[in-house]
Amino acid sequence: MIPMRCYSCGKPLSNLWEEYKEKIKTESPKQAMDELGLDRYCCRATMLSTIEEQDIINLSELQ
Repeated sequence: MIPMRCYSCGKPLSNLWEEYKEKIKTESPKQAMDELGLDRYCCRATMLSTIEEQDIINLSELQ
């Protein structure tokens, strides 16, 4: 589930999610977050630890 806001500081993150996913296909997550302006550790941790529900469903079908 994509978080609407950072759990710690409240910065809006959902508007950056699709762009972040596209960027990490071609560059490192660090570079992608730097370009998107995610400077705080809490926002970076939230983006790195987010797993979409669709990915969970696809993994459960494989087992």
